[in-house]
Amino acid sequence: MPIRFLPMPTETAAAYRAGAPDANGQPPERAVSDGGGNPCRHCLRMIPEGAPMLILAYRPFATLQPYAETGPVFLCAAPCPAHAGDGLPEVLTASPDYLLKGYRADERIAYGTGRVTPRAELAAYAETVLADPAIAFVDVRSARNNCWQARIVRA
Repeated sequence: MPIRFLPMPTETAAAYRAGAPDANGQPPERAVSDGGGNPCRHCLRMIPEGAPMLILAYRPFATLQPYAETGPVFLCAAPCPAHAGDGLPEVLTASPDYLLKGYRADERIAYGTGRVTPRAELAAYAETVLADPAIAFVDVRSARNNCWQARIVRA
């Protein structure tokens, strides 16, 4: 099954860059990347050392509800191109494993789908979860810090 890796929506990234409040109602913090693992959730690449970046609380869900997880993310401070969706994004090559969870269309976790998955098995496990027609998408999170990385959908 073909899949796509989706980043934070471009309009959302643009709003944060313009100073829109994050999921906690605060303006994004401005910082400079140390080059040591600051993955941008829009281009899905590592933010280079010395580049300006934003740090903010992000909730990749349309509504507030108990399963709408919020966590810290990094974002290039300057506009960057959105990840095209095809192939494993650079940000998902930095860790040996990631936490994957399937969600239904109502954005509720599909119990039994959450699994810490080795990097080499990300696509295969996402395809397995998405083979269930009740699953709308799979979110990828850091297995260490629970930060949202990307969303996987059927292509």
